[in-house]
Amino acid sequence: MPLTPLRPGVYAPTMTFFDPNTEELDVAAIRRHAVRLAKAGLVGLVTMGSNGEAVHLTREERSTVTHEAGFQNVPVIAGASDQSIRGTIELCKEVAAAGGEYALIVPPSYYRYAVGNDDTLYEFFTAVADASPVPLILYNYPGAVAGIDMDSDLIIRISQHPNIVGTKFTCANTGKLTRVANALGAITPPSPLANANRPTPTVSKPDAKHPYVAFGGIADFSLQTLVSGGTAILAGGANVIPRLCVRIFTLWSEGRLAEAIEAQQELSAADWVLTKAAIPGTKSAIQSYYGYGGYPRRPLGRLSDEQAKAVADKIKGAMKVELALKDAA
Repeated sequence: MPLTPLRPGVYAPTMTFFDPNTEELDVAAIRRHAVRLAKAGLVGLVTMGSNGEAVHLTREERSTVTHEAGFQNVPVIAGASDQSIRGTIELCKEVAAAGGEYALIVPPSYYRYAVGNDDTLYEFFTAVADASPVPLILYNYPGAVAGIDMDSDLIIRISQHPNIVGTKFTCANTGKLTRVANALGAITPPSPLANANRPTPTVSKPDAKHPYVAFGGIADFSLQTLVSGGTAILAGGANVIPRLCVRIFTLWSEGRLAEAIEAQQELSAADWVLTKAAIPGTKSAIQSYYGYGGYPRRPLGRLSDEQAKAVADKIKGAMKVELALKDAA
C-alpha cells in the first residue's frame, strides 16, 4: 500500500492512556483521543515518543498503541529508538508490522562520549535507514539524549539518504531549521507571506521518493517554524489545544500575520503551563476538559486535585479559544 503522505500542518505526539487502577492500556481512550485530534484538524499522529511514555511500555504494548492510534488518512509516525543499530532496525520492523508508516528516531546516547560524534551518528542513521521498511524522521532533542545536538551540516549530510524524509527540531533552533529546510527543499504550506513553492534543494537526495519535512518540535515556536520555512508542527500541546495550534497554520496560510502572532502568544502561554506540568499535567488537563486522560504509569506521579485544578485554571484562556473554534467548526 502507498504511504499516507506527510503534509504541512499540525501533528501531535499522542499520549498513552491507562486504566487508573490497574495501569493496563486503556485502548478505548487511545482510540477516542486519536479520533478527537483528527477531527480537530491534525494531519498526523506520533506514537511512542516521550509524551507516549514509550519507556514505560513493553514492546508488545508499543505495537498495540501504534496499531490502535490509526485514523483514516492520518499518517502514524512511531518512535523506534534503541541504543544499537540492530535493535533500532528491529523496532522499525515492529513499527511497520503494527501499521506505522514512519519511524521517529533519536541518536543513541547511553555511551554518549563514544557515539556522540558526527561519523558515528552518520553511520547509525544511514545503517538503520538502509534496513528499515519504513522511512525515517530524525529527532533532534538534546535534552533527551545527554546533550547530543546534531548541527545543520550533519543533519543535511545524513538526510541525503533516500529513506530519511524529515527532521523534528525539538532543539528549537530556528536558524538550524531554516538551513536544513532550504538545503533539502522541505515542503512548505502555501501562504501569501512566503513563497508558496518549495525551496529549490541545494543538496541532492538520490532516488528520493518523498518530499522532505521540517517539523518544529515545540508549540512555543509554531509560527516561528513557519516563518523559518518549516513544514509542520509536532508538539505535545496539540494533545490539549489542537484547534489553537491549527489556527496558527490557518492564519499564516491566509496571510493574517497579526492574528497569527496573537494566537501564538495565547498558545505559548498555555504550552508553558503544560510543559512545566509535564505528562501528569497534560493528562490532567485532558481529563479536566475532555473527560478522559487519567494518569501516567508509575513512577511518574499523579497530580493532586488542587494541582490539577491549578493547571486547568492557568490554561483557561487558551481553552476558551479552543472551545470557540470547536463550536464554530
